[in-house]
Amino acid sequence: MSATDNLPLPDYDHLTLPELTSRVRTLDADGVEALVEHERRHGDRLPVLQVLQERLGQLREGAQPSGGASDAPVPGRPPAPDTGSPVSQATSGPPMNPPSHGDPTNPTQPRPTG
Repeated sequence: MSATDNLPLPDYDHLTLPELTSRVRTLDADGVEALVEHERRHGDRLPVLQVLQERLGQLREGAQPSGGASDAPVPGRPPAPDTGSPVSQATSGPPMNPPSHGDPTNPTQPRPTG
């Protein structure tokens, strides 16, 4: 059992600052305090502590947790890449091979002379 197993945010130590800023809004004061204590003992990263202490101050002044999921995607972040193309042999169009000298039906295309 590691030190991060009991933290209120999954994969806390691997979150980017924007992810942490978004997800910390789902926690109550006790959850944020647990993260502050963990951060001071392990990483002691100033920007992270500033985000956590700012949120803790907001909660102490009456702010409420957002009610979102603590592992939800961060707004403004691109979605996870697709696992593959929906195109298959059954749904793809016929193969296209352009003529070697361009499209003979295009009147603006120069024609070889000679």
